[in-house]
Amino acid sequence: MPSGKAAKPATAARPARAAASPAPLPVALTRSTAPSPTRAIPVAKAETPEPKARKPKLVRDSFTIPKDEYAALDVLKARSARLGRAMKKSEVLRAGLKALSAMADSTFLAALREVPAIKTGRPSSK
Repeated sequence: MPSGKAAKPATAARPARAAASPAPLPVALTRSTAPSPTRAIPVAKAETPEPKARKPKLVRDSFTIPKDEYAALDVLKARSARLGRAMKKSEVLRAGLKALSAMADSTFLAALREVPAIKTGRPSSK
């Protein structure tokens, strides 16, 4: 008769242990010659290891930017996310620098002419 405790559900039965020892392995597969599953097998190393690339030193800076151009950063961030490559503002700016650096001189000057000069320094508190 069961006591007040609920009966445990049946679990998978463990396989019975063999009473006799297993048959001996052939000489070719003895422990000294068979690879051990716990022992690491050496892997051939590359002939010339590549030197680790040094991390570039980072510089923190501050600058003034018009609101509409600052809003364009958010638009570009959203555009990159839609394309499957979410980016931070600094990454968008760095991508722009790479694009400007790759331009021919005439194209670069034309892009610079499109950007109006602004007064440097902190904006007024208005």
